Amino acid sequence: MKTCDLGNGQTLSYTDSSEGPVLVLLHAFPLDRQMWQPQIGPLSTKARVLALDLPGFGGSSPTPFTVDSAADQVAALLKKLGITSRVVVAGLSMGGYVAMAFARRHPDQLAGLILADTKSEADDEKAREGREKTIALTREAGVQGVIEQLLPKLLCEHTITSRPQVVDEVRRIAAGQSTEAVVNALAALRDRPDATPGLENISATTLVLVGEHDVITPPLAASAIGAKVWGSEVVAIPSAGHLSNLENPDAFNAAVLEFVTKVHQA
Repeated sequence: MKTCDLGNGQTLSYTDSSEGPVLVLLHAFPLDRQMWQPQIGPLSTKARVLALDLPGFGGSSPTPFTVDSAADQVAALLKKLGITSRVVVAGLSMGGYVAMAFARRHPDQLAGLILADTKSEADDEKAREGREKTIALTREAGVQGVIEQLLPKLLCEHTITSRPQVVDEVRRIAAGQSTEAVVNALAALRDRPDATPGLENISATTLVLVGEHDVITPPLAASAIGAKVWGSEVVAIPSAGHLSNLENPDAFNAAVLEFVTKVHQA
């Protein structure tokens, strides 16, 4: 793990795999960059993989944030690292919200965009109320209480029944997060803007991935994004739910490797 000081008391932690065209990986809630472990080795054959901890998660400083400010921190990190070429940004779930904000706010830095198990719409009133309840649960029962409530939604039934090591890994990573980080993230998710109007302005080559059994951001949500982003491709990951990169890493990695190769051959 490396840590970069962005100034104003803000730091971002990350892993940096190799040389080559840059691929930035942005993690899901309530996990950190460790969720990308099945990707880093395989994807490093085609790219320099930067897996980041979003604000407050993993080793990053626990400051309140929005999806827009998180996207700006990603851009600031790239600048600090001297990366001036366009990059591919891949985000899953919460990371997807940040990736869409990056596309909106820093389009000149974007060579390609991967949106996995995410959606473009803002929370409606019911969803915002749900975030508030989860914030209260976090403060009362801690992160452990939150992850136990979320697990049946994060992972599909096949994963839960036949791949207990994945369930254990999700629990382990989530348990390492602070209450402050989780509460700050829930507020950021609750207050995020509707990214749908900006999808038609995305000019970077785009791949939309979704677990075929994702119940949080289902295949219909992925298709809706694909319909808005001109020239994008939508790929379903079989035998996977919301955390498709962990549930079927082989299919996930194959889709990303093919995409990264296409972006850098264009």
